[in-house]
Amino acid sequence: MVTGGAGFIGSAVVRQAIAQGHHVVNFDALTYAACLDNVAHVADDPCYVFEQADIRDRAALDRVFTTHKPDAVMHLAAESHVDRSIDGPGDFIETNITGTYHLLEAARAYWTAQGKPQGFRFHHISTDEVFGSLGETGQFTELTPYDPRSPYSASKAASDHLVCAWGETYGLPILMTNCSNNYGPYHFPEKLIPVVILNALRGAPIPVYGKGENVRDWLYVEDHADALLTVLQNGTVGRSYNIGGKNEAKNIDIVRMICAILDTKRPKTTPSGDKAAEQNRLSYADQITFVTDRPGHDLRYAIDPTRIATELGWRPSVTLSEGLERTVQWYLDNEDWWSALQNRDGVGQRLGARA
Repeated sequence: MVTGGAGFIGSAVVRQAIAQGHHVVNFDALTYAACLDNVAHVADDPCYVFEQADIRDRAALDRVFTTHKPDAVMHLAAESHVDRSIDGPGDFIETNITGTYHLLEAARAYWTAQGKPQGFRFHHISTDEVFGSLGETGQFTELTPYDPRSPYSASKAASDHLVCAWGETYGLPILMTNCSNNYGPYHFPEKLIPVVILNALRGAPIPVYGKGENVRDWLYVEDHADALLTVLQNGTVGRSYNIGGKNEAKNIDIVRMICAILDTKRPKTTPSGDKAAEQNRLSYADQITFVTDRPGHDLRYAIDPTRIATELGWRPSVTLSEGLERTVQWYLDNEDWWSALQNRDGVGQRLGARA
């Protein structure tokens, strides 16, 4: 059972789990960032079932557990956009905290009713943002103290603590992972990388917060899905695992890399329609615009993935340059997918500036 399986990361998990031969129940409320097109090519697979429901709906949860009898839960359903959490924190409290509570209780009731099978797993997927902000050096480990600094990260930190408490108090067999920034195909067009690609293509300003000096560790989404399934099947109950891409980069450098890829794949043209002369070639980087930073913008995130590498043998397979090229090409090839999302709430707007 995958919660949030029509979202960006959740759909990657669903696609990969089906490819590995698992039976999957996709449990998703289909809020603004979800899209069933993300899982369209597995929709007719006999191993796939979709249930539209909200994790805050205990009756719906009980029904799905009773009907489908999952032997594992992968909990990815969450409000996840920091800027939206600044403007409207209530949805993050309701979904990420209250929703996780209801899911835990439904899972515990089901697990108990089934006789507490040893093979059952509740895998909670979280973020490195719960650890706060790093300086120029150091990395987050599984023992790093929590220090959330946005409504989003605070709500995810709370959900992490709930999951750990249900493991300690009730014996629910839990697993937890905290990942770095994901990117790749089907990324909803409100996050940095799709915003850069789509603004570049339509000739709009490419917004960069502050001076673009904030550093993130980037993880290709299909690598992340592979890591999550590895943890689910081989991780030690009660253990947490940090998942990182080992691809640190400043935001401004990510933006420039994307512009350079687009310059090659889809060169800009002069107003007359002729390709610019090589020595005077137009660049998408000319559209970069520095804008007022968002409140509480963490300086740097970096994951130490030693535990998952040494205990489970997992390592990322996609480099940042390779992943960005794949991602840009996917958006160039899939205009029907992203153009259909342009009228959804908040897309193309500056969020997180009200504070």
